[in-house]
Amino acid sequence: MAAETWRADETDFEEALQSYLEAAAARGDTDPPLAAWQPDPATLADANITAFAARHGLGGFDGIHRWSVTDPAAFWAAVADQIGVQWHTPPTEALRDGAWFPDARLNIVDSCFTAPRDAPALVLGAGGAVETLTYAELEVLVNRFAAGYVAAGLKPGDRVAIAMPMHLEAVVAYLGIIRAGGAVVSIADSFAAPEIATRLQIAGAVAAVTSGVARRAGRELPMYEKLVDAGASTVIVVGDEVELRDGDVGWDDFLSDETEFESVIRASDDHVNVLFSSGTTGEPKAIPWHQITPLKAAADAYFHHDVHTTDTLAWPTNLGWMMGPWLIFASLMNGASMALYDDAPTVEGFGRFVEQSGITMLGVVPSLVSAWRTQNWLGRFDWSRIRLFSSTGEPSNRTDMLYLMAMAGWKPVIEYCGGTEIAGGYITGVVTRPASPATFSAKAVGSDFVILDEAGAPSDTGELFLIPPSVGLSTELLNRDHDAVYFEGTPPGPGRRRLRRHGDQMEALPGGYYRAQGRADDTMNLGGIKVSSAEIERRLRQVDHVREAAAVAVEADGGGPASLVVFAELEGSADPDTVLADMRRRLRSELNPLFKIDRLVTIDTLPRTASNKIMRRTLRDRLR
Repeated sequence: MAAETWRADETDFEEALQSYLEAAAARGDTDPPLAAWQPDPATLADANITAFAARHGLGGFDGIHRWSVTDPAAFWAAVADQIGVQWHTPPTEALRDGAWFPDARLNIVDSCFTAPRDAPALVLGAGGAVETLTYAELEVLVNRFAAGYVAAGLKPGDRVAIAMPMHLEAVVAYLGIIRAGGAVVSIADSFAAPEIATRLQIAGAVAAVTSGVARRAGRELPMYEKLVDAGASTVIVVGDEVELRDGDVGWDDFLSDETEFESVIRASDDHVNVLFSSGTTGEPKAIPWHQITPLKAAADAYFHHDVHTTDTLAWPTNLGWMMGPWLIFASLMNGASMALYDDAPTVEGFGRFVEQSGITMLGVVPSLVSAWRTQNWLGRFDWSRIRLFSSTGEPSNRTDMLYLMAMAGWKPVIEYCGGTEIAGGYITGVVTRPASPATFSAKAVGSDFVILDEAGAPSDTGELFLIPPSVGLSTELLNRDHDAVYFEGTPPGPGRRRLRRHGDQMEALPGGYYRAQGRADDTMNLGGIKVSSAEIERRLRQVDHVREAAAVAVEADGGGPASLVVFAELEGSADPDTVLADMRRRLRSELNPLFKIDRLVTIDTLPRTASNKIMRRTLRDRLR
């Protein structure tokens, strides 16, 4: 049964919202979720899905997805051809013993520069001005960085960290490191020095790229100082705001005058990027991406975000999170433009930049939309050129997603859920199906999964397990046993196939739709950033007068971003308000200033299992 579509006839958003909620509440349990957007004939005709299905004799998206999971080797070979992957040594087969394109040799950056030389590659916004760089101009900068990499004595296989906002120089350094045969170590610019040091050490970074300071919403945040405090060795610094140590070098001095550079050709399983994702222990997982991994990002953009060469993509993020590298490959491998704004996305200048730069696909995290709604951005800017939104990083709130749709004249939101170890999404949406706010309408191409209850039986609600193989799925961890993390102890899948653990809870809805239900493990999602309870608790236990602490994420009513609540056993003389203030300061200084404790709940004794594990589910239940 197809999803029924509601029409927004009201001009006032609050009236439209009430109308939608009433119509949605009137539906039965067997009805698909109420859609707030329906694809028109032009959207269906122009969709990449439509063209790809016709080219390969498939029945629309369902046929594409079926092919992608029943014959993944043939499917991904066709996708590599469609995207235009540039092979130095073409593969003789797409999949062998779990390895993708195993005998191919390439440098994936070459696949980022197949667009016409004069086509726009980057749209940059700063101080109210908008500047465009062509593919030719961007490639010259990338070549100059790659040549500077070699001149500095860096070698193929070396790992170089990038910790800075998502500016032009970050993109140039990212592509230049990979073109020169190196691998990027992705570190979020918001992390404190101790967390940066941890990631530098785990990855074995031999150099780093950063900015002197980062400017956000009128504030200057020290970046170079944090890298120095983290013990980074040679640092390449953008800007002239700081005095450099001996051995560090300014950006302009690092760039070579050489504008041509021949890519260093690598094996298909050589690393291009090391990213980090929290698990249920304190140390973050170090997840390598290989030369083939970016094909997943490009494919998700092509099929699910319907990216064409005429599109301009924006996603406020940085290279420390998966969506930073994703945005680079999703845009450039599809010959589209990427838009970068030189400030926080919560300032009005960003709203004006979206209008002026002609952005057609805008990515968000739900908490950002909530901020726009609080600031009453609806109708303040002309966002009519946006074709679609996408939302990822944390569970969406239905009301906020309706608000987002209204900001561009009721355009669809493609919900997008996956992870760093997937290099994209396993569940998302498509423009050929009606869009219902805060719901997914499709399994991602190449991805299949089952939902199991606590007994391991198929269920409409429960923990989701992936069914390999697919391009993008990680095959190694630098600091963990990959098999133990993702496969050990998982129940058998359909046909006794081996299932892969992911940790998300999911609910299957009528009509082929899905709704996220949060995490099944002790990993929480705070403002789009995954972090383990253990990482937070390890620091909270160091606060004076704290005997024991447990961190839990509490989902908002109706979905949306989670809030952080801490349960703590305190010494008898402790003042809870003082302890809470100390906890907040420690998280800001030692972990991430974006992590905010919403509440502190004092407790005599934390509930524990027979094996002495904290029962976080029991603590969450106490808050309901």
